[in-house]
Amino acid sequence: MKKKQVHKVFSVAMAILVLLSTISLTVVKHYCGDNLIDVAVFTEVEKCGMEMKDHAQTSVEKKSCCKDEVEVVQGQDNLNTSDFDKLDFGQKVFLSSFVYSYIHLFQGETKANVPHEYYTPPSLIADMQVLNQVFVI
Repeated sequence: MKKKQVHKVFSVAMAILVLLSTISLTVVKHYCGDNLIDVAVFTEVEKCGMEMKDHAQTSVEKKSCCKDEVEVVQGQDNLNTSDFDKLDFGQKVFLSSFVYSYIHLFQGETKANVPHEYYTPPSLIADMQVLNQVFVI
């Protein structure tokens, strides 16, 4: 029973590890001057409202004080599945002994057989040492 639970927990943990290692994220940061205004991971970044609008009437161009930084966190694209047959003999021995010792690490303790567990001693009618006057000195 416990072995099945450990196996399920280990399987779920490995699935979550594979999922998290393959996720790609894009983090967008909006700066107004030197101040960080907003950081967005899954949504559109909020602007501060000071961006320059394109007007056809103005002949003088001004630089905008706002800038957006985009950081892309790439996940793992290629997952390798390896066979046990591709390992050399030393790796096979190490892997087999590690798995064997790890599996037997979680075995439950066997209940010890105590033959006198439910034994009740006979009731004493008289103290035999005092009756026979036998004392250990």
